Amino acid sequence: MNEIDRILDQHSRAYNGDAWHGDPLMKILDGVTAQQAAAHPIKSAHSIWEIVNHLRAWRGAVPLRLQGKVKELKGAEDWPPVTDTNDAAWRNCIEDLQAKTEAYLQAVKSFPEDRLGDLVPARDHSFYVLLHGMVQHDLYHAGQIALLKKAVR
Repeated sequence: MNEIDRILDQHSRAYNGDAWHGDPLMKILDGVTAQQAAAHPIKSAHSIWEIVNHLRAWRGAVPLRLQGKVKELKGAEDWPPVTDTNDAAWRNCIEDLQAKTEAYLQAVKSFPEDRLGDLVPARDHSFYVLLHGMVQHDLYHAGQIALLKKAVR
């Protein structure tokens, strides 16, 4: 197994696989309703929906960075607002997360392994750190979602 495959395996485990830490992101999101996703049970904290939008944003940004483009996410681009909180919008949000995840994983899969040590444009870290960081990013936010899910039930 090469390093790209190992990174993909780690991402798969965190997203919808057999995660060592506990439930993967998609299992945590399973059963969350639009009303629960939009709720703010913890004052000044993001909602589940806002976090999912944030995850979607990063799944769009990282493939651009893998292509050598400078992509910064700030404000509403980093944390896209929730503009519609009905059930259909929540289903569309989850479907888009899945589609963006598939596209992101394809971008990782096609990234040349011999470039993992190269620096990401306009950054002081390598592509290796970026890709492992995405796994860590998902796990961090999955933990937040798990706690928010408990708080809204």
